[in-house]
Amino acid sequence: MSSNSQDIRRSILAKWHENLSKYGNLFSSDSISGTSPPSIFVGSYNYPKVSVGPMVPPIHGDTSLLDNPEKWAGKSLEEIVNFRLNLVRGIQKISVNATEGRYIENLQEVAMSSKPIDSDLEFHKSVSSISIDGESAPFGPIGEIKSAKFSSSSSTKSIEKIFYDKDLKSKEAILNLYNSGIDVSRIQKCFSVGMIGKERKLVPTKWSITATDDIISKSLVEEILDYSLIDSCKVFSYEHLGNFFSVVLFPHRWIYEMVEAWYSNGALGFGSDHEDARGLGHPPAIAGAYFAAKLAIVEYLSKNKIQSGAIILREIRPEYAIPVGVWQVREGIRAAMKKKPFIADNFDHAITLASKMMSISKSEWLSHGDIGKLMRQKTISDFF
Repeated sequence: MSSNSQDIRRSILAKWHENLSKYGNLFSSDSISGTSPPSIFVGSYNYPKVSVGPMVPPIHGDTSLLDNPEKWAGKSLEEIVNFRLNLVRGIQKISVNATEGRYIENLQEVAMSSKPIDSDLEFHKSVSSISIDGESAPFGPIGEIKSAKFSSSSSTKSIEKIFYDKDLKSKEAILNLYNSGIDVSRIQKCFSVGMIGKERKLVPTKWSITATDDIISKSLVEEILDYSLIDSCKVFSYEHLGNFFSVVLFPHRWIYEMVEAWYSNGALGFGSDHEDARGLGHPPAIAGAYFAAKLAIVEYLSKNKIQSGAIILREIRPEYAIPVGVWQVREGIRAAMKKKPFIADNFDHAITLASKMMSISKSEWLSHGDIGKLMRQKTISDFF
């Protein structure tokens, strides 16, 4: 990682410590009182006995923005990192099969809450300090919970209905919540804390995120396969948080590829995954980002009742010094699809336009993907 990235991380951490002073010396405290956005986190370390608990900032009031990625478009990397660092994570170590009992049931009520919920946590000892790096998403201080109290709150009715319907399969429950307008990030939390499906268990947050994106996008792909093909090649683009996205839609039965490029010690690295209407036929190489981006693409196709092939190029610049989660891929592609596209003459022209928006050449993008190689052997008439 470049020295510029390290400077960005040091600057963000220094400013966070400055802001922390307004809340008192949090690191010498064995308790915290604040309003949870609401937010729950389930770790994956030591699976199947994992760390589970609420995330609470040392402030009261409307804290919903602190854990609502769907509302973070246009925010800077520093702002988003500070959202994450301001959430103190309380934990208890629990078996993933323990989806009942007072502690977990309290957390499920928090996840169901229709608004931020006042919370008081007491820890066995002072919370940990924090550090940020260029490899993992940032988290605030962590403390092992001795006791937890939450104020009463009204529940979101659609979530409450799913929670009490224990005959509904996980897939059906997730799709019901999505179709009722519940944010994807919130569905992921409910899935994670064991509120969904027939055979319920806790699901580590990072797994629930990818699983939710995958389940919803698969359902939408089944829907768009019945729609007519688009009649031209379109190129969309968007940039945020040091990530540059180009999206190419072209006349073809559903086929999808994502190619990522990143910089490491001055050298370029690449990764890619692709699928057709039968789905991904191999273990994913770029995992969560692939499914997050796919969801945003098929949402666009479903909304417009069209079908197409899709290629996403993602360039990760050194300015993306602190990874903040795959939500930014989903929201970045969603934002791209709201912009007016460039209309290309043909597929090759579309890839040319997409590449011109990046600092990486067209030939490099094509050499690290598979769909481009296939499409260069076709003419536009072959797509229909």
